[in-house]
Amino acid sequence: QVRLLESGGGMVQAGSSLKLSCTASGPTPSTAVVGWFRQAPGKERELLARIAWINRGTPMPEIIGSMKGRANISKDDVANTVTFEMNGLQPDDTALYICNYGQSWGQGTQVTVSS
Repeated sequence: QVRLLESGGGMVQAGSSLKLSCTASGPTPSTAVVGWFRQAPGKERELLARIAWINRGTPMPEIIGSMKGRANISKDDVANTVTFEMNGLQPDDTALYICNYGQSWGQGTQVTVSS
């Protein structure tokens, strides 16, 4: 089973940007969908973005819901990493950010936004 490790979270002020990384153990699969989720206390886990590729083809990124217009997702095959970059962060964005691939989930990286 692939192991996922997130990094890049932290405490920032409203309006800031953060770049989160999800690094996988093992080689990059030829076909995959990797998603970024977040979970805030008392709230359901929310899908924010995903990126898919088929037979090592062109990646297909998708930003979903509350992150539309202020985030990007990309992948780096050399580093075996999917990066999720967020802009214009607000206190409501405070949550544990978690990446997913298939049955594998990372431990998450905490993002805290102060007003």
